Amino acid sequence: MSPPLMTRPGRTASRLSPALVVGLALTGLIVAVGLISLVWTPWDVEAIRIADRLQPPSPVHWMGTDHFGRDVLSMIMAGSRNSLGVALVAVGVGAGFGVPLGLLSAARRGLIDEAVMRVNDLIFAFPALLVAVMITAVSGPGAINAIIAIGIFNIPVFARVTRGAALSLWTRDYVLAAQTAGKSRTLISMQHILPNLLSLLVVQAAIQFALGIVAEAGLSYVGLGAQPPMPSWGRMLSEAQTMIGFAPWLAVFPGLAVVTIVLGLSLAGDGLGERLDPRLRQGRSQ
Repeated sequence: MSPPLMTRPGRTASRLSPALVVGLALTGLIVAVGLISLVWTPWDVEAIRIADRLQPPSPVHWMGTDHFGRDVLSMIMAGSRNSLGVALVAVGVGAGFGVPLGLLSAARRGLIDEAVMRVNDLIFAFPALLVAVMITAVSGPGAINAIIAIGIFNIPVFARVTRGAALSLWTRDYVLAAQTAGKSRTLISMQHILPNLLSLLVVQAAIQFALGIVAEAGLSYVGLGAQPPMPSWGRMLSEAQTMIGFAPWLAVFPGLAVVTIVLGLSLAGDGLGERLDPRLRQGRSQ
């Protein structure tokens, strides 16, 4: 006879973790708000209405208005596009350059590995804010420069994660068998190493996405990110700092938006790590 426990691992393995569910729900909420803002916002985010300035939250303006009479809810909705777009492209730039460098470094070792890692160390010495300052000094502030700065900072992150995980895979039996069969190291990296790194890279991308949103908000806060009239969560926080005593909603609601998306991505990253890691799945099913 088959014991009842035989069917339980399959059911457990297919169940989504609470962290993943909550993370995806929070992330999906902000993404949905950003998509909706492409076609509709309660008020025109660029219209200035001095007569309506600094109104507290009400049935007309659910999150109040700022010092120019602009609707805070509409600006948060439109600002989500900027934050999500900058972070997404920046993570894509970091992964697009960092993953191939990490694979190359792990596959070739020797002088190439040393050169790649030393360049990564050099990039790590310049945080995204400092890179943005240098780029701004040449071409001025803007969302594109924020993408470049955050993307450059993400390159060594993905390179190091990819290299570290790939080095352990190069000692596996199936990789050694592929080498014995005469496959080139480049082909082995693409056919055997990279597919086994995808789950790790997805989790790392979720983490870097959250950090990218924080970095974009920070750059906008100091005036190096998106420029007016484009709404930005970071610039909303910067403008609110002198009015927080009598208009706290100007800081509270953009701050909550940043917290929501960062928390959602962090929980989603943790949940995906649990979901995609075979060792964790096996541990949950026992």
